[in-house]
Amino acid sequence: MEDDDSTIASEANNKESMEVEVAPALISVHPAQDSVAVAVGSELRVFNLREGCPVTLGADSNEACHHKESIRAIRYGAKGKLFVSAGDDKVVKIWATDSWRCIYSVPTEKKVSAVAISDNGQFVCYADKFGVVWVVELDELNENQTPVQKKGSPLLAHYCSIITSLEFSPDGQFIVTADRDFKIRVSMFPKKPIDGAHEIQSYCLGHTEFVSSLAFIYNQEFPQGYLVSGSGDSTVRLWDFTSGLLLHTCEVGSEVGEQQTNGTENNHFAVTDLCATPDGSSIFVAVQGLPGILVLSANLSTKTLSVKKLVSITEEDFIPTSLSTSLTSDFLWMVMGVSNLTTRDSSSLARVRVITNLNKSKEEKEEDDKIKILEDKQVPCGEKALEKLQGSLCIDKDVFSAASEAVKTSMRNLLIKKQYSTEKREFRKRGRNDKKGKR
Repeated sequence: MEDDDSTIASEANNKESMEVEVAPALISVHPAQDSVAVAVGSELRVFNLREGCPVTLGADSNEACHHKESIRAIRYGAKGKLFVSAGDDKVVKIWATDSWRCIYSVPTEKKVSAVAISDNGQFVCYADKFGVVWVVELDELNENQTPVQKKGSPLLAHYCSIITSLEFSPDGQFIVTADRDFKIRVSMFPKKPIDGAHEIQSYCLGHTEFVSSLAFIYNQEFPQGYLVSGSGDSTVRLWDFTSGLLLHTCEVGSEVGEQQTNGTENNHFAVTDLCATPDGSSIFVAVQGLPGILVLSANLSTKTLSVKKLVSITEEDFIPTSLSTSLTSDFLWMVMGVSNLTTRDSSSLARVRVITNLNKSKEEKEEDDKIKILEDKQVPCGEKALEKLQGSLCIDKDVFSAASEAVKTSMRNLLIKKQYSTEKREFRKRGRNDKKGKR
């Protein structure tokens, strides 16, 4: 038995050494575009757009405030006063954005895969790779306080399926969770969430691969809004989330496949991220293997989605790993990058691009005049911001294809279930070290 275990362990270690896990770069923009944050690997890079200067995290404290392993989720609160970061080091950090001090630190039992902040800023939720969503209740914000350690309480669970996305509904009544096993669950967010969310409103079922991202689209006429989801099945779907009814499916893979192959296997174009304009009229979609983004038009009256435009960024082979917009500006921020790319001198690569003219009037008929890709000097705060967010102004063009392949491998390893033999599964169980109380 010991010889068998040694053989299994050796095979597992060899495979892991061949496929080093990388973390895609993430980007998040303050609701009023006061600042922008990029996470790549364990680094959290923040630039103050209002004052035009880089941010030093925890500058007014002696606290060691940086993450120790790859960051997997970042998020601004709806009012922009809070920012949350979390990932593989099993720590959720909650920041006050005026001072950029870490005011709460939440140790977790498992690696974190998604985070969300309630609109009133009272609760932070985070999901782990074992399918459990936890909730932390925050005290009244006091930026001068010393960092407080909080403990999360279990809110709901997806039964051992990695949760990939976590969102509060526009009215705060529901919390929506998506997972690796194609499911989207809509739960009532209780008045006392510390006691758990036991009332399921609906399930949104229809995707045939992992669900990678969620977003709500709404406006004054439709304040409750609708749910939009992107998936590894190359579709973006529109849902009436209160009933779980599928309203419309947009086959983005076929649209991308006609114009871009880029070496993607079997024409498989997984949706990696999406976000919407504040008025809910447009949805921006990042697609695996697509240098640029796909723009969808959302008609809330007819409850339909349609492909509006494909915006190509071919001069750099720029394939976004994360997208973000603010509530008040006319910019879409994008980042491409990975950590732990061992074939390069730099372990954490990031490239930021910005698109503008998102909200031009519908009467303007020249599509090419609507959406504009900004040059580096035209980006808000220009090259000074990019130097902070990217880590360097100069990035070799040949890193982009390597980064793209690494992200594709990472997504496959994370979101596509591995098949193990009975012997190897038993060996993995015996070797687990993630039980309560162990750190």
